Amino acid sequence: MLKFKSLISRFLAIFFVSTLSVYSQADGTVITIKSDDNAPVINKHIYGHFAEHLGRCIYDGFFVGDNSEIPNTNGVRNDIVEALKKLQIPNLRWPGGCFADTYHWKDGIGPLDQRPTIVNTWWGGVTEDNSFGTHDFLNMCELLGTEPYLSANVGSGTVQEMADWIQYTNFGGTSPMSALRVKNGRTEPWKVKYWGIGNEAWGCGGNMTAEYYANEYRKYATFLTGDIVRIASGASGDDYNWTETLMKNIPNSMLGGLALHHYSVIDWSNKGDAVDFTEDQYFGTMTEALKMEELVTKHSAIMDKYDPTKKIDLVVDEWGGWYDVEKGSNPGFLYQQNTMRDAVLAGATLNIFNNHADRVRMANLAQCVNVLQAVILTKEAKMILTPTYHVMEMYKVHQDAKLIPIKFVSPLYVYNNKSLPALNVSASKDSKGLVHVSMVNVDSKKENKIEIDLNELGVKNLTAKVLTSKTLQDHNSFENPTKIQPADYKGFEINKGKLTVTIPPFSVVVVEGK
Repeated sequence: MLKFKSLISRFLAIFFVSTLSVYSQADGTVITIKSDDNAPVINKHIYGHFAEHLGRCIYDGFFVGDNSEIPNTNGVRNDIVEALKKLQIPNLRWPGGCFADTYHWKDGIGPLDQRPTIVNTWWGGVTEDNSFGTHDFLNMCELLGTEPYLSANVGSGTVQEMADWIQYTNFGGTSPMSALRVKNGRTEPWKVKYWGIGNEAWGCGGNMTAEYYANEYRKYATFLTGDIVRIASGASGDDYNWTETLMKNIPNSMLGGLALHHYSVIDWSNKGDAVDFTEDQYFGTMTEALKMEELVTKHSAIMDKYDPTKKIDLVVDEWGGWYDVEKGSNPGFLYQQNTMRDAVLAGATLNIFNNHADRVRMANLAQCVNVLQAVILTKEAKMILTPTYHVMEMYKVHQDAKLIPIKFVSPLYVYNNKSLPALNVSASKDSKGLVHVSMVNVDSKKENKIEIDLNELGVKNLTAKVLTSKTLQDHNSFENPTKIQPADYKGFEINKGKLTVTIPPFSVVVVEGK
C-alpha cells in the first residue's frame, strides 16, 4: 500500500505541470520550444506591486516626509524611486488590502493640520495621521512612471464616496470634486485607470457571501463610469464557488477584472521563520507556491464558461510568501527577511503567470517595501534590495513580450517520500526579436539540466544571468547588502543548435538570445 501511495504521489506531481506536455532524457530535460503567432502577449501588468498602509511600507518606507535628511522628493525616498524605476514596475496597488475598506479618501486630502487621524485596527493598532494621501500616492506614481491601481472602500464606504473619488482623480471639467482637487493644488486630473471595488469581500472587506457581494458590486459598478477598468474582489485560493457566483451574476460588460489572492503559507497558525527554516518548511512553501498553477487553471476554466473570448482579466493582486515576523518587530507590521527561498518562489510564480498570459493579465506581489515578500527593505537611511527584487529585475524582459509556448516533462524534486516538479520554465520574444527563457530549479539539493532545440527560432549570441547562493537561507542584510545579486552565467553550451543549460539547486536562470 505504501509503495502504491508513493507511485500515486509521483504521478500527481507530474500531472501538476498540467499545461506542459513532456518527455525527458536520462541526461536532462528536453524542452520543445516553438514560436506561435496565436500566442498571447505577456501583459506587463503581471509584474505589478502592492503598497498598503501596513507597518513600515508607507511611513518609514516609501514616505519619510519632506523634512527628512534622507534624500527625498516631496517626502518620497529617492533611492526607492530609482530602484523601482529600474524594475520598470507597471502598476502599484494602494491603499490596501484590508486597510482599503477602512480608508476614507477625503481624510487624506487638504491641509495636513486639518486631516483627521484614525487607528489602523488591522495592522498594529497604530494611529494613522493621513499625512500620505491621494495626492502623495498619485504624484509618487508619476515619479515612478507607473500606473496607479486604487483599491476603493466597499466594506465601510458608500457608492457616493467612491464615485466622488473617481471624479476627483479623473475629471478634467467643472465639477465639485475637480474644483476641490484644484483647490488642493492639482489642476490636471491623474486619469486613474485601474479601480478595485472592495478587497477580500469574503473576509476583512465585509465577510460577505458571494451572492451578496455580486449584488453590491453591480450597484457600485453602475456608478463607476469613464475610461476605467473595474476589478471585482475575487476568491481566496481555491474558493471556486466565489468565482462561479460572480461570473454567473455579474454581466461581462461590468467586469474588467476578477481578483484572486493566494499566499504561500504552510500553516497559518505556525508560518515558520523567514530565515531559520528547515527543508521540510521549504518543501511546504514551494508546494503552496506551485499550487498557483492549479488555481489559475481552474479559476480560468470557470471564467471561460462565461467569458469564452477572454475579455475579463484574472488579476492575482495579492501573492507571495508569508512567514513569522522578524524577532523584536511589531507582529502587526509583517516585517520579514527575504532569502533564496523567496527568489525561487517568485521566479516559479512569475513563470506560471507568463504561461497563462491568455487570462492572467495583472498581478501584484505583496508587498513592495518592508512588508511580507518585499523587494526593498529599509533601516533608517539604509536600503537593501532583496533576492525577490533581483528576480523581478531579471524577469522584466518578459513585460509586453510575446509568449513562446513550451512543452517538457519536469524531473521530480523528492523529499521525505513526497515530490514536486523540480523545473519551472517560461519563454518569450520581445519587439526587438530578443528571446528570453527563464528557468527555476526548485530542487534544494540537485542541479538539473535543460536541453532546448533553438533551430526553430534561429537564436544565436546567447548570454545568461543566474541568481543563486550557497544556502537556501542566504539573504541580503544591511551589513552585507550585496550577498545575493544576479551574475553572468556560463553554465550552458550549444551544439548544433541545441542549448543545454545546467541549473544549480534552488536557483533562477534567464537566458537571452537573438
